[in-house]
Amino acid sequence: MIEVLRAGQCDLAMDQGRPGWGAFGVPAGGAADPFALAAANRLVGNDEAAAGLEIALKGPGLRFPLGGIVALTGARFAATRSGGAAVGWNEPLFLAAGETLNLERAEAGCRCWLAVRGGLALPRLMGSRSTFLPAAFGGYQGRVLRAGDVLASGASPGGMRLLRARPPSSERDMPLRVVAGPQARQFDAAGLLAFFAGNYRVGAASDRRGLRLSGPAVTHARAELPSQGVLPGAVQVPPDGQPIILGWDGPVTGGYPVIAGVIAADMLKLAQLRPGDAVRFSTIDLERARSLAAAGQWEIEERA
Repeated sequence: MIEVLRAGQCDLAMDQGRPGWGAFGVPAGGAADPFALAAANRLVGNDEAAAGLEIALKGPGLRFPLGGIVALTGARFAATRSGGAAVGWNEPLFLAAGETLNLERAEAGCRCWLAVRGGLALPRLMGSRSTFLPAAFGGYQGRVLRAGDVLASGASPGGMRLLRARPPSSERDMPLRVVAGPQARQFDAAGLLAFFAGNYRVGAASDRRGLRLSGPAVTHARAELPSQGVLPGAVQVPPDGQPIILGWDGPVTGGYPVIAGVIAADMLKLAQLRPGDAVRFSTIDLERARSLAAAGQWEIEERA
């Protein structure tokens, strides 16, 4: 059981998402870094698909009336337990009955993931316990957590090994790697040069639906298209020329030309971008992108 004493900026119940519902207008959603959530679950002995918390920018204050075993992965936050002791990342944390866990601001990056042994006991909707904020369903009452909320945990799985995790290199200063989008040929030389040579910043209006960028305008031949299917990572260019990178809760169709798509391996970097961060792009061929698709896997090993 988890009691929310203080809400963070955006605390959401998430699992691995609900793929397969795009025809009904529902994106797959789920954790912005599914590998980080899966690693946190493995550290506490859960199935990788168990629901946990995705915490963005400023974390919550949580109390564990019955105690429990939790793990934190992803971006490091300033975090303490009862008594003010700092807590570790990427390893199991054993909490006594009544202990608290306080997460303040992210020290770097944007998001972390918290798993609790047994997972969050939330109802499934379309096969998932993930929150989908744009439609206010899933997760905990379809919304961000608030002070006073109480989340139950599921039955503790049998057996547990002490583990530790080694996260992949974040390479935060490296450009986002992209493959050509379906409308790449609609962009003239000036537009392509602006996109690949330009330096962009993540806008304040960015969220799980998409990252709005500000920087050199990207010109193209047509302002709009008939609606087409789009996926997270698609880089759309609206008439003002300022790119939008679609996020995990973004629309499944769009009418703006797609100049490029962020490769799967770099969607993990996308999860850690915060407003004001710099963004650059570099191109990569499709075969190389496919070979890197599993590069975000975390290494899990026995703890000494």
